[in-house]
Amino acid sequence: MPDGPAFAREQTARASAGRGLTVSVVDDRGRPVDVAGLAAWLRRVAPAGARGVVSVALVSDRRIRALNLAYRHLDYATDVLSFPDNSPPRRTRRTRRSKQVFSSVSPVSPVVESVVDGVGPFLGDIVIARGVARRQARDARHSEQTELRVLALHGLLHLLGYDHEQDTGRMLRLERRLRRKGGLHEGLIERARPGRRARRPRVEPRAPR
Repeated sequence: MPDGPAFAREQTARASAGRGLTVSVVDDRGRPVDVAGLAAWLRRVAPAGARGVVSVALVSDRRIRALNLAYRHLDYATDVLSFPDNSPPRRTRRTRRSKQVFSSVSPVSPVVESVVDGVGPFLGDIVIARGVARRQARDARHSEQTELRVLALHGLLHLLGYDHEQDTGRMLRLERRLRRKGGLHEGLIERARPGRRARRPRVEPRAPR
């Protein structure tokens, strides 16, 4: 199997042949990871207007904890972070009281930068903690594959500009529709609603223009 940028370019050519969204699944060094159809599933359920390249980086809990501390000043391993590319900074409930945080371009998966030309804009990184995902899958009594889909879909919607903390339910409604399309019983926002198991709030870092 080819690896590194050559593999990513091959995957991109195949993925972009009939779909507007290209998804690369990599580890925290940018190496391709084969995860039971995650890329194909995310392309299939993505909003019809989604166009460009997305990286899904599956990383260790230690790695995502470091990112969470660096960009959100929160010292724990969260489940998923989104790093949009070329998005204007946006204030959220947590950042109103603290300094704005920004990401660099593709802070986790530099391999993606080599496959963007001729495919579409690089939308950004979805970073998922593999260990947290496994634990949440056990708590939810479904497979790790299902949990990765829940987290990847949520992260993708943030890359596309949706913000469930400020949009009065717009992202929730879209996430619910898309997760049903993808065969998921519950989305991440629904899981965090009143009466469900509490989750700590997330603030996705925004890249400077």
